Amino acid sequence: MTPLLESEEHKSLRAAVAAFAKAHPDTLNAEDNTRLWQEAAKLGYIGVNLPEAYGGGGAGIAELSLVLEEMGAAGNPLLMMIVSPAICGTVIARFGTEAQKQDWLPSLADGSRLMAFGITEPDAGSNSHRITTTARRDGTDWILTGRKVFVSGVDIADATLIVGRTEAVPTEAGRPGSLKPCLFIVPRDTEGFRRRPIDMELNAVEKQFELTLDDVRLPADALVGDEDAGLLQLFAGLNPERIMTAAFAIGMGRHALAKAVEYARERTVWKTPIGAHQAIAHPLAQAHIDLELARLMMQKAAHLYDTGDDTGAGEAANMAKYAAGEACVKAVDQAVHTLGGNGLTREFGLAPLITASRVARIAPVSREMILNYVSHQTLGLPKSY
Repeated sequence: MTPLLESEEHKSLRAAVAAFAKAHPDTLNAEDNTRLWQEAAKLGYIGVNLPEAYGGGGAGIAELSLVLEEMGAAGNPLLMMIVSPAICGTVIARFGTEAQKQDWLPSLADGSRLMAFGITEPDAGSNSHRITTTARRDGTDWILTGRKVFVSGVDIADATLIVGRTEAVPTEAGRPGSLKPCLFIVPRDTEGFRRRPIDMELNAVEKQFELTLDDVRLPADALVGDEDAGLLQLFAGLNPERIMTAAFAIGMGRHALAKAVEYARERTVWKTPIGAHQAIAHPLAQAHIDLELARLMMQKAAHLYDTGDDTGAGEAANMAKYAAGEACVKAVDQAVHTLGGNGLTREFGLAPLITASRVARIAPVSREMILNYVSHQTLGLPKSY
């Protein structure tokens, strides 16, 4: 497959997922969301990117992002697809031990278990080099201490993949030493591992949590990969996260745009439907163009990642996430504006998207940090930080 054209297999997968997603009502509660997840998993959609040897579909992030996009376009986005199979499943598949793969990948693929992902900290934000969650050895065990914020789905996940740092000699300024990221699987009920829900003004089934790790003791086999592997294994999860966030945003934008187009075709105020007026039609056309362009960059990023070009995928994934976030916000805004007062009613279901669409601009990395990345990594401009 080229990054710019979909294969016949992809077109068939897209059609099948779209039909499946449209056959289900909006999943606005935890019970319906869980049922949808399990049914999608039975059809092979949740684990499509995971290795066949461990019960997955043997495909890649390109296919998984396609699934999430179509689920979102039908109004049934599954946020944990970004986290469980895309981030955690990918990291374990690439760097986990054989025992970890046997233990986790089949159940992540068939939907029977979920895994959350914890990296963001209160005082670190987008600067992952300031992560202060530490991991120190105690005999053969590891002891984790620290805090995490904005971790999705911890209450429904069987474990959380926590990003910490091995203890390093502080700098002269007393700051932590250079980042040596390490990843640990922390089961939900581990002693010292506590969660507190964050009160969000966001209409989503998946809740956000603050985590506290108070001398959490883990066995040696909780470590995923090599403690000295550095950023490679971390970005093995972060690049798919950005690609999947793009898919999430594109699906949401398409969902909002479809509602607006349907309304504009039918709503008649004077002699013709309002969609006949260029003041209505042109902004909707622009929103469609922006979403399609974002999808092309997402497909390029997924193609690069799936073919092993981690460096190229990093740049493209950031660009795709940026483009999709911007396109999503604009599409939702224009959809609400097209419906006027109806765009703010519960009946048409667009109002919750006003808040939800901002997520793709903010998480997992802000639009400004992506612009920073492109300016100094791609264009070679100096850093301001």
